[in-house]
Amino acid sequence: MPAVVELIFIGSATALATGVGAIPVFALGERAAAWRPLLWGFAAGVMGVASFAGLLLPALDRAAPQTVLAGLVAGAAFLLGSRRLLRGRDVHIGARRGAGVRSSILVFGVLFVHSLPEGFAIGTAYASNTAGLGLFVIVAIALQNIPEGTSVAIPMQTAGFTRGQQFWAAVATSAPQPLGAVVAYALVEAVAGLLAVSFAFAAGAMLSLIAIEMLPQALARGGRDQAVAGTLGGAALMVALSLWLGV
Repeated sequence: MPAVVELIFIGSATALATGVGAIPVFALGERAAAWRPLLWGFAAGVMGVASFAGLLLPALDRAAPQTVLAGLVAGAAFLLGSRRLLRGRDVHIGARRGAGVRSSILVFGVLFVHSLPEGFAIGTAYASNTAGLGLFVIVAIALQNIPEGTSVAIPMQTAGFTRGQQFWAAVATSAPQPLGAVVAYALVEAVAGLLAVSFAFAAGAMLSLIAIEMLPQALARGGRDQAVAGTLGGAALMVALSLWLGV
């Protein structure tokens, strides 16, 4: 199977994993909100280890520290700028307005924007020669997409959206991943030096999302113990996976 076709399939699979995260909201109803600190913490733990072990360390093996730092800063600036732009807009969906709709749009927008660098991570890891790295990054992103889907569905349920709308909105937040994977793979194949920069860019965006969205959301509303448990659980899972794959 051609590499591009494989990447489109892989990126689509990780996007569908985001929709899986909406299912607990269907089953638990309003009680799903109580699990949000645990799920956000889990996503933060998974993404944190993936950013360091799967992106930053391989980047440092391939480029000078200042190059990696530039990529990190660019990735962080990309996410922060996009987040500020989204926060400055007053939006509505049809007749639906209010805090629930605004929260839904903000969460959707932030996750949609950061999913492109995640696609970059898939493509660059796939293009690298490091044994097990591609599978590690793909599994990491698929796992952290699941609680992200839950985070999309919770405010949408509060705002009155249907189950189908919640599911497909969750999937849509990861729609850029197949595109990002193919673009990054094509560029890395053409210019090998872009591999480290692309890794660092994706890591900067992911770590920024953890710091400014995931951990604050996880620690909010008295969910500190759940957030810590989720973060440690997600990190432990990815460390175990890293050791198993030899990454």
